[in-house]
Amino acid sequence: MKNIERFRVLIIGRANAGKTTILQRVCNTVEKPEIFDGNGKKIDNAVVQGNIERGYHNIEDELVFRSNPGFVFHDSLGFEAGSIQQFDKMKKFVIKHAASRRLKERIHAIWYCIPMTECERAVTAAEKKFFNECDTGHVPVVVLLTKVDALNLTAFEELLDDGLEIEEAERRATERESQLLEKWQAHIKHELDQCKFPPKFYLPLTEMHEESTDCAALIECTANVLNEEGLERLLMSTQQSSIALCIKFAMEK
Repeated sequence: MKNIERFRVLIIGRANAGKTTILQRVCNTVEKPEIFDGNGKKIDNAVVQGNIERGYHNIEDELVFRSNPGFVFHDSLGFEAGSIQQFDKMKKFVIKHAASRRLKERIHAIWYCIPMTECERAVTAAEKKFFNECDTGHVPVVVLLTKVDALNLTAFEELLDDGLEIEEAERRATERESQLLEKWQAHIKHELDQCKFPPKFYLPLTEMHEESTDCAALIECTANVLNEEGLERLLMSTQQSSIALCIKFAMEK
């Protein structure tokens, strides 16, 4: 474990799931990441963006933020159930990096993003395919419920449909939002817990659009599902801006 200097995360999710924003909040920045190929050579962001627009994406590319180089991220573009090639590419990457003999190449956690802007299709065939067919071994998968704040508008509209006046609907929207989140989180958990390789944890993320949002809950829950204390310490070493979390972790250990 002493040979590992950076915590490596694979983030998965369909388009517009808010993945990049989450990584920026985790690294406490608004800047775009620097991108390196599998050999450590820096790639121009314009080249990467052009490739994505042409439908090409390399999951092997490493995303590193200058504000927190203790993290290395890999991004798997969203795949639909029919995208067999994209799924197989992601699965091959997971298998390769979950059990790599080279410690520096191993992924340590997977964050799977499901946006609450698409509640009715929160669990599609693509999610079931991943959690039924992709054995991540000792690498834990945490499902992140993203864009939870969008449920507030849904709650407000539901209350208006119930016949409430605008002011009353606004007043009660937060309570209804909480009920909706509880409902959809339970639905997602019920569906995915039945899969062959279910997630280790489900975490709603709110206010990710706010630059000051703290991601301590995400780091803490990720640390809690890791199966090696050395990896927990490595993850905590990335938390320069969350001294309170580091102290809490140290006291509990």
